[in-house]
Amino acid sequence: MSQTQIESFLALGLGFAFAGLVMALYRAWRDQPPSFSMLLAGGSSGLVSIPLLAAAGPAIIMRNTLRGRRYERRKVHFVAIATAIASFWSILIGFQLLKLVGGFFS
Repeated sequence: MSQTQIESFLALGLGFAFAGLVMALYRAWRDQPPSFSMLLAGGSSGLVSIPLLAAAGPAIIMRNTLRGRRYERRKVHFVAIATAIASFWSILIGFQLLKLVGGFFS
């Protein structure tokens, strides 16, 4: 495997782990899971929810996708597309975290 592939897998895992951590912390704080419907609140609460949803987005997408597959019997191709979107989003978060951590040690 090349160095780029290793960094991509690391970014993927780190991004999903960070999204899950943010989601779990929010759930522990508010006793409800974060949801994209938080944007519909409007006003300052809708504006404040943007960074939270940007960080927890991949975990929210995967939670909703897997629940939709189990309870609503959504088709497999829908699950595959949602997984690809969440994975790409997670890689973007992971690369930003790697860049942030790399800046501390440089």
